[in-house]
Amino acid sequence: MSILAERGHVRPATPVPAPLRPVRLLRGRRGEVHRPPTRARVVAGRRPAGAPCAAPRRVAVRWPWLAALAVGSCLMITGLGLLGGGASGAPVPERTATVSVGQGDTLASLAARFAPDSEPGAVVARIKELNRLDRAALVPGLPLTVPVADPAAVPAP
Repeated sequence: MSILAERGHVRPATPVPAPLRPVRLLRGRRGEVHRPPTRARVVAGRRPAGAPCAAPRRVAVRWPWLAALAVGSCLMITGLGLLGGGASGAPVPERTATVSVGQGDTLASLAARFAPDSEPGAVVARIKELNRLDRAALVPGLPLTVPVADPAAVPAP
């Protein structure tokens, strides 16, 4: 004999809840709304590949303009370089004179003083060539041979 049989009809105790299973969200892509598998995925601005009126994709307008701007800029810089390079000063004078270097004189200042119309870089190169100078350091009182545009600009010794 069992205890339950003696009591008669016994009501079951409170039901025990089933253990909770972790909930898993089913999403194909982040943020995408659920859609039936038979419906094509539509992306903003594009039509599906099998659409009857799918036109060929056009290149964005900004790329041709950007390429044209780059080519135009290169042509303009090249033209300015040719114009600037062709506007050089007078040639380096052939006439020379011997001068004494003063305190604080540089080759560029001597070139600007004795050949003002000529390009200073060419005159400095000519002074280095005439005096066999390797460096631009000058000692006060050193005699130098310099190209002279105007003989009146040379001080009397």
